[in-house]
Amino acid sequence: MSNDEQWMSLAIQLAKATAGQTSPNPMVGAVVVKENRLLGSGAHLRAGTPHAEVHALRMAGEEAQGSTIFVTLEPCNHFGRTPPCTEKIIECGVKRVVIGSGDPDKLVAGKGIARLKEAGIEVVEGVLEQECLQLNEAYFYHRRTGMPFVTLKTATTLDGKIATANGDSRWITGEESRAFVHQLRHEQDAILVGANTVIADDPELTTRLPQGDGIHPVRVILDSKLRTPITAKILDISKASTWIFTTDDKDLFKEAAFQEAGVQVISTGRGPKVDITKVLEILGEKGILSLMVEGGSQINASMLRGNHVHKVIAFLAPKFLGGISSPSSIGGESPEKMSEALSLHRVSWNQYGQDVCVTGYLSG
Repeated sequence: MSNDEQWMSLAIQLAKATAGQTSPNPMVGAVVVKENRLLGSGAHLRAGTPHAEVHALRMAGEEAQGSTIFVTLEPCNHFGRTPPCTEKIIECGVKRVVIGSGDPDKLVAGKGIARLKEAGIEVVEGVLEQECLQLNEAYFYHRRTGMPFVTLKTATTLDGKIATANGDSRWITGEESRAFVHQLRHEQDAILVGANTVIADDPELTTRLPQGDGIHPVRVILDSKLRTPITAKILDISKASTWIFTTDDKDLFKEAAFQEAGVQVISTGRGPKVDITKVLEILGEKGILSLMVEGGSQINASMLRGNHVHKVIAFLAPKFLGGISSPSSIGGESPEKMSEALSLHRVSWNQYGQDVCVTGYLSG
């Protein structure tokens, strides 16, 4: 690993520490270095507050003159809720800027790099670029498409079962895996389930971390006829918002009751089923960058069949359940040939207690 890569790696670690709290902004880390000495470091903490470069340069103070700043994302060059970072870098007399990845946002998109070069500053691009791109994969996808980056999370026995034949599913995985799922929720803008999951499990879908409540994602329910019980825990919006996507063939009495409780009810059209593409478009318009699907077999199948899933996180518990009637994680019709199976790429795995967690992407 080169010297530039070592310092960029530190900037990436600073950015990672803010996972879940910067949306709709990206996670960004920065370090200021001179003569191989760390002078300042910082991360963007939340939207509307100073960017990572500003924190790092403030810490460096007058010593920033003639330094190198390493930043995971191209510095902005526009006035938004905060002033442009490029001008702060120029003002502080930074000699060299090392950037992990460009910013596809139309307000930035190369303008920051151009401004720095115009000011006579040496700019190095693409250092640990893949790591920086993965750091903000949801942000980049949303900026390109206007839709959220979708992660499918499953938890199964070794034979692929998600519940017994009578619906009992507590618990397939161990405490360590379930704790990590709460960390994942903390990092997501929204969680999606179907009405069947709400009826069967009555989940809250909030975030509970060891040190207390984390950031609660928006709870999204796909419910074509508004079968969600009025007493469902997920309708309690004291901690998190709940949005129900339905069709025009909905229960009007329930719609009024849900709305009175503060729940948003959104129709995607005539149906008979909720239009998932429209759901994702609406979520993107509402500023949802990342969406984790925690549904049952039918929702999971619909998301995969519609090519809506980008990333899969699959927990495997060292158990066998068996039984033809026990549901598996993916429902729907089976393809006729193994060659038609969906394959994951860039696969990695971790162990949580006795469980194995496999992560992969559905595009190269």
